[in-house]
Amino acid sequence: MRLNPNCIRLEQNYLFSEIALRVRNFQAAHPEREILSLGINDVTRPLAPAVCDAMAEASREMQRAETFHGYGAAEGELFLREAIAGYYKQHGVSVDAEDIFIGDGAKSDLSNLCDLFTPDCTVLLPDPVYPVFYDTSVMAGRKILFSRGSRENGFLPMPDDTVRADLIYLCSPNNPTGAVYSRAQLRRWVEFAHETGACIIFDAAYEAYIRSASLPRSIFEIAGAETCAIEIGSFSKMAGFTGVRCSWMIVPRALTESGHSLQKLWRRRQSTKYNGTSYVVQRGAAAVFTPAGQRQVRGDVTYYMENAGLIRNALRRGGVFSTGGEHAPYVWMQCPGGARSWDCFDSLLSRYGIVSAPGAGFGAGGEGWIRFSSFGSLETTKKAAEKLADIEWDSFAVFAGGHI
Repeated sequence: MRLNPNCIRLEQNYLFSEIALRVRNFQAAHPEREILSLGINDVTRPLAPAVCDAMAEASREMQRAETFHGYGAAEGELFLREAIAGYYKQHGVSVDAEDIFIGDGAKSDLSNLCDLFTPDCTVLLPDPVYPVFYDTSVMAGRKILFSRGSRENGFLPMPDDTVRADLIYLCSPNNPTGAVYSRAQLRRWVEFAHETGACIIFDAAYEAYIRSASLPRSIFEIAGAETCAIEIGSFSKMAGFTGVRCSWMIVPRALTESGHSLQKLWRRRQSTKYNGTSYVVQRGAAAVFTPAGQRQVRGDVTYYMENAGLIRNALRRGGVFSTGGEHAPYVWMQCPGGARSWDCFDSLLSRYGIVSAPGAGFGAGGEGWIRFSSFGSLETTKKAAEKLADIEWDSFAVFAGGHI
């Protein structure tokens, strides 16, 4: 047998697996301690009633021969693709249902997209970056370049005219930093893609958390993006589908390379490798876009954003610098005193029982930062925020430097 050497190049543990392992080890050693998780990348609110009702009705359809559904369309059921197109239209974006493909999660879509492009592609990733962007590029054997985000540029890196890449990954609102590109900034990225012949892979998984109409929720709000970009959306964080699995991808008909339609190639890929997302799940996803569904899922988004406000205010009272949490469910904190990310993580866990996500796990640009998530319960977030507000961060920095 011969293994893919690129898989061997990956870090031994995926970031969130490593966090879970350290938390389990701490709990085993200190069973009496309360754990307050602000590192969770999973939602805690239950599915919206409209979603559950639709899935229940769909499951009853599967019980009757006359309404039973077997294999569906590889690109997804038309009723869901039309509902997603309608959702975009509400935000002033024209997307045809034919351009929309339904998947079983943004992570899967990001990985599967690798099939469309050659292994010798050069990839430009933001840094800090969602680990799946990097890991899937490594597994595909691609050359990886980084566009550095920093406190100075608001963690919103912009094009460098000296850099050339075939694929450009962007995430806005960003995971882990919570930063959001403006229309002018995205316009420059679209121009850059046209100038260099690159394709933008735009991760819009957190668009539902944008609170301002002045900030773009989709790359397709930018003129010209339809000929240089693919967008990925997700029900996981907008509607709590982390355990249900459903996503969408927009591959415009106008997107071509050397006379080949990427949409046609993607449809062909899907028909070969994918038998479609569950009919029951797609009925639940479509219910998200009904008036009742929108009220309910927006209520959950508001709940999580209120949690983010508690975290941001606690850090502000503690006098430590942070960003994010205004248009995204993540708060990005600079470790005080130059402490390293994993040291800060271990210290928060051991002293306060607070779980975070070390910035170093999101790339070299994340070293010295940690991410807090607002996806926990209100009770947990309140307890953690009270502790964060009371921390004497100057002395904590010494502690985080290894004096445990």
